[in-house]
Amino acid sequence: MECPGSDVEQSPFRPSDSPWFWGLLFSLMALIGLSLIGPKFDVRQRQIEGRFLGRREAAMERWRRQAGLPEVDLADSAVDRSVAAPQRIVPLWTLATAASVAAVGSGVMLTRQYRQHLSR
Repeated sequence: MECPGSDVEQSPFRPSDSPWFWGLLFSLMALIGLSLIGPKFDVRQRQIEGRFLGRREAAMERWRRQAGLPEVDLADSAVDRSVAAPQRIVPLWTLATAASVAAVGSGVMLTRQYRQHLSR
């Protein structure tokens, strides 16, 4: 005796029905977006971090004055931003790494799901 649905044709695999496909697509779009905004991000982040470093120095000088320590002229102790912070405090590679890991993981799972569909 045959099962009622045994001779039913197998439905085709549609990647757009898989959440792994969408995870792969969005993580790849994130990588493309990061590569496009990278240069602008670096300029903007350099400005933001320069202001942060300046505010930090000003706060340390206010603390010195409140503690009764001798004053330091901030203009005399100023250094070039590239020397003070040669590396970004918030680097872009962290986001790129997360998007890459998500893309690889989603791609592996989508391939696994496709192979599983073929073996049925």
